[in-house]
Amino acid sequence: MSLDTMEAAAEAPAAAGRPAPKRVRVAAAFAVALALTVVLAAVHLTQGTSSVGAADLLKLLFGGDDAGAAQVLVASRLPRLLAALVVGAALGVAGAGLQSLARNALASPDTIAVNAGAYLAVVAASAFGVSLGVLPSGALAFLGGLAAAGLVLALSSGGRAGPTRLILAGTAVALALGSLTTVLLLLFEQNTIGLYAWGNGSLVQSDLAAVTRLSPVVAFGVAGLLLAARRLDILALGDDPATVLGVDVRRTRLIVVVFTVLLAAAAVTLCGPVGFVGLCAPVIVRLLARVVPGVQRHAVLLPLSGIVGVLVVVGSDVLLRAAIGAQAGVEVPTGVVTSLFGAALLIWLARRHRDAGNTPQSTSGRLRSRGAFVLVLGISAALTVAALVVGMLAGDTWVLLGDVVNWLRDQTGPAYTFVLDQRYPRVFAALLAGAALAVAGTTVQAVCRNPLAEPGLLGISAGAGVGAVILISVAPLASVWLMSGVAGAGALVAFAIVYGLAWRGGLSSDRLVLVGIGMQTGLFAVISMIIIATDPWNTGKALTWLSGSTYGRTAGQVVPVLVALAIAVPLLAYARRDLDLLALDEDTPRVLGVRLERTRMVALVSAALLTSTAVSAVGVVGFVGLVAPHAARALVGGRHARVLPVAALLGALMVSAADTVGRTVIAPAQIPAGLVTALIGTPYFVWLLWRSRTASGGVS
Repeated sequence: MSLDTMEAAAEAPAAAGRPAPKRVRVAAAFAVALALTVVLAAVHLTQGTSSVGAADLLKLLFGGDDAGAAQVLVASRLPRLLAALVVGAALGVAGAGLQSLARNALASPDTIAVNAGAYLAVVAASAFGVSLGVLPSGALAFLGGLAAAGLVLALSSGGRAGPTRLILAGTAVALALGSLTTVLLLLFEQNTIGLYAWGNGSLVQSDLAAVTRLSPVVAFGVAGLLLAARRLDILALGDDPATVLGVDVRRTRLIVVVFTVLLAAAAVTLCGPVGFVGLCAPVIVRLLARVVPGVQRHAVLLPLSGIVGVLVVVGSDVLLRAAIGAQAGVEVPTGVVTSLFGAALLIWLARRHRDAGNTPQSTSGRLRSRGAFVLVLGISAALTVAALVVGMLAGDTWVLLGDVVNWLRDQTGPAYTFVLDQRYPRVFAALLAGAALAVAGTTVQAVCRNPLAEPGLLGISAGAGVGAVILISVAPLASVWLMSGVAGAGALVAFAIVYGLAWRGGLSSDRLVLVGIGMQTGLFAVISMIIIATDPWNTGKALTWLSGSTYGRTAGQVVPVLVALAIAVPLLAYARRDLDLLALDEDTPRVLGVRLERTRMVALVSAALLTSTAVSAVGVVGFVGLVAPHAARALVGGRHARVLPVAALLGALMVSAADTVGRTVIAPAQIPAGLVTALIGTPYFVWLLWRSRTASGGVS
């Protein structure tokens, strides 16, 4: 059957029914969306840092000759508005294409790391002093986004293996690419100045040059997807039916990926990664299906998603400048607002999600002998002690073991005393924070019955980061204990919100992870807004907390982590058998008399306490809570009496080694420990996803 025959067959029921009302409603939807766009665009043009207002622009529109108003309009306001129109249309259409391709409402340029790959490519060029024009930069961003999208879609079976796997794969790849980007921003700060704010999606334009060059690229991408609209309609039926009906599925997928990545790369080149527009716009359009029949057809869905994308971007920019003022609206990127909107939408979608069974749910490992456990525990302890010793010796100034012994005896000279006095708090902060994050991760994985979960993916780390950054911005000289308290409060509040939102007649592990990722996204947007609004040029301040660094740690900052470990570890050790049962399924603990909700609450509060104190000590360090528990289960089995101590040692080893490497390999410059752990942990996480994908036969 040909495409035309299929289309005619699909339209026959509509023709037999009431096609006219459908067309009228579709036309009305376009008319309303365009009218709203015009209104918002008019309001947008009246906003700015100059005194030119709506009356001046109206005079100019009706033939006035105010040169000042014309200059403001052409040089500042019109370029910003046109950039918003181009970016909104590009991301809206790209998101619709990706969601249709993956048959997954959570697919977007953000969630499959297209924006992260494109952003890394642009930053890398700037970092190494390569000066490129607009179109060459767009081509580079396109290649970076295409590579990232290909990896994420391969790991998630094209997105059809379920939203949780797609989001986890996209989060992992985006975190790795973001870590590389942050390394470049830190090491080449002069070459990349201003790119941190731009990396959150800034609409500020100095002229019309970039918009005029990239608009044809966006038009080409939109046209390419519209030409594939009929094939996407049929592809929505499934790969097998589409093949029977004459659609070359592989070729169609390749075409759609290329055009959607092209659109996203053009948007990133123009304004940086404007977050979650590609998620929000198509979802909003699809929600209109009950009121406006026919919007699911791609000939309608794609252009209408582009218009709604424009509404999201322009509306966010209008809201931003109306809320915080014109000057602050220049400094705070519009992408922060769209990310907050997208995070809220992601949480809403997650609450509607039901477990599909595609995510690995078992956290139990193969049983090991007691001798094997003792051997692994001994080796892990020895390696951790070795990491402690090497951490004390290595750095921008290397010392000998004898110097450390003399320092312990208070017999070193002033130079070595100063070095070691500065170094030991960093070493112990890394060790204790790593142990705390690993124990927290073990607990979260048991409660979620998901070996791919970690505290960071539940919003706990980001919540602690928000508390810490607020306190740093308001009271830079705050005490260590106040910092720990505020970070802990932030973590607990974030955890409480995530837990409450994920609860829907029971706790679904997939829903908990998806809500947590939405919360994490929103909170990181809040962190970016706070930093940029309070100190926009201090990139180092931002990256210290977002990257996880032991720089400048003091002995006092280590104490809260030690106290948290002293409280939480005995509590979790006492509940080790309950954790074993929680890791099995939902029914077994109830049958055996475990008070399920109370145990979950205690376990997750302990995880939040450990995570918050670790964040207050070393900032946001990713993947330790994922890698260490999983490695521990692989080595000693799934019993928590064995997993907890081994995971704690492996977490301490991981962060300590990352910290030592980060402050040694490019000394006197330093790479934050959190970036090193992300670069180490991401390949492991990707391998876990790939192994579970192949083990399940490639879920489709």
